[in-house]
Amino acid sequence: MTLQKKATLVSSSVAAILTVLKLIIGVFSGSVAVLASAIDSTLDMFVSVFNYFAISNAEKPADKTFNYGRGKIEALASVIEGSIITLSGIFLLYEAVKKYFTNAKAAYLEISLTIMVISLIITISLVIYLNYVSKKTNNMVIKADALHYKTDVYSNIAVLASLILVKVTGYEIVDVIVGASIAIFIIYSAYELISDGVLILLDRAVDEKIVEEIKNIITSSSKRVTTYHLLKTREAANQTFVDVHIVFDKEISLLEAHKISDNIEDSIQAIDKSKEWVINIHLDPYDDLKTNLANM
Repeated sequence: MTLQKKATLVSSSVAAILTVLKLIIGVFSGSVAVLASAIDSTLDMFVSVFNYFAISNAEKPADKTFNYGRGKIEALASVIEGSIITLSGIFLLYEAVKKYFTNAKAAYLEISLTIMVISLIITISLVIYLNYVSKKTNNMVIKADALHYKTDVYSNIAVLASLILVKVTGYEIVDVIVGASIAIFIIYSAYELISDGVLILLDRAVDEKIVEEIKNIITSSSKRVTTYHLLKTREAANQTFVDVHIVFDKEISLLEAHKISDNIEDSIQAIDKSKEWVINIHLDPYDDLKTNLANM
């Protein structure tokens, strides 16, 4: 089992434990902030399980149906996860507004405080682990999961502060304000997940710095390379795709041009060895792009 798949199983298990603890306390205490955290943990559990299946499918090799593999399923998972987070934030905002108008009172504050402290410790430990896996694997789904649970850390801290203030002051409005603030923060944090996922689904080019490195590698590879055109890049899961037409001088042999192309591929792959590079170089004896444009 790969490290990223293990990470999704760990996060699913942790979310399940936190869900049970928070839901019980959230329902009986009547605290919007605790209930908000409970609902968020419930969604975390389902999202982490979904991520496990997303990664499992993304890791499948290319076949006759999916010639380029299923890497984009991770970006799709990120969009779905962000959408779910947004919906949960909207629901929590509704609960906060409802409590404000109904003047409901929170109970079992001591037990709620204990559960939230335990939840905070567990969540911080999980974020540290997911960040480690994310950096090691460069996996978009794990990165999204780490960001998601990082927002939970802030939420748990806010809930703790809310419970303490309600206990000390007796003002229930604090619970409402904190619950609503968490909801807005959750909605805001989901935007990046949705945005990144959509851009990958739309085949956004890789980072501009990497593109510049690729250009420098091509232009400095050999004196027999005269120019290049139609350089295209995109990402899917841990794969980075590069397509380019390289123009060689007309007298070069196919064998030598092929050797130069191999060296270019090796240099591009050395940019980031943690990535899986899929490089397609088309060899041209002249700049057919200019020729085609001139004939138009």
